[in-house]
Amino acid sequence: MTAPLHGELIKAITTRTMAAYAAIAFVVSVLFVLAATLSGDLASLADKETAIAGGPFFVLLFGIVGAAGEYRHRTAAPTALVARDRTRLLIARAGAYGVAGLAIGVMMVTATFAVGLPLIAGEPGPGLQSGAVVAIAAGSLAAAALSTIMGAAVGTLLRNQIAGVVGALVLTQMVQPLIPSIDKSAADFTPIGAAHKLAGIGDTASLAPGWALLVLLGWTLTLLGAAVVAERRRDLA
Repeated sequence: MTAPLHGELIKAITTRTMAAYAAIAFVVSVLFVLAATLSGDLASLADKETAIAGGPFFVLLFGIVGAAGEYRHRTAAPTALVARDRTRLLIARAGAYGVAGLAIGVMMVTATFAVGLPLIAGEPGPGLQSGAVVAIAAGSLAAAALSTIMGAAVGTLLRNQIAGVVGALVLTQMVQPLIPSIDKSAADFTPIGAAHKLAGIGDTASLAPGWALLVLLGWTLTLLGAAVVAERRRDLA
């Protein structure tokens, strides 16, 4: 497992895809913190936690684009032939993207904390305690790693970068906002909802971070298992 993991990790962290999504995630994270803190609407503790949480959406896209790119650039078949075991290869690829997503998550959390914490300190209302800050950091990093693995599984299932990105955008921007109108609690049990709750985005009273971690882990393992089954049954040529 060490050799496939090492090879997949090199591919994941040395491509322009990771650099592009890391740059986008960094800029958007800083802009979001500035917009949230300078708006003057951070009266509640949940608002302040949301302002400095690292959003998992861009690492989800990174996983989708990176894994689906193996088929677009026709590197999936030669890699599978060398590895011989597709299951081990996909698990190694998922682990590599998880590490890469975690690295991007560290960068996002560092940026949001560096910019947001000093600004939030001057806001009225309850202040963020050190325990809450640590929990947000840990949750954001876990959400980033799992979301990237989940994205890699989706990219493997679809094998099409455009379909994966468009599907993710539709789910997060159109479907996800509609779910609370049907059942408010159900939105927290979707992949995006669980990732947000784990990262500390929104009010976590409905779904505690610990339960959000279990829900997100369940979605990740389910999609990864589906990707393994699909990959073993189809021709890579």
